[in-house]
Amino acid sequence: MNTQPLERITQIDDTATLEAETLVENGFNEDEIVSLLWLRQWYQQGGSDRVEIVRRLEFLKLLILQGRITL
Repeated sequence: MNTQPLERITQIDDTATLEAETLVENGFNEDEIVSLLWLRQWYQQGGSDRVEIVRRLEFLKLLILQGRITL
């Protein structure tokens, strides 16, 4: 899980700059933009520890829908 503080993230590439400009045009303020860009980076770098749980729940859902498991 990625626990790097927001203050330590200083790298923003050209794509993020373009996205930030688009967000400004759509009414987001600076704090919201920084939070959104940080969250995107966090999730892309494996920051979510729930992915494994979601995959298992989706598998169980598939088994139930196929009738292989009944409740």
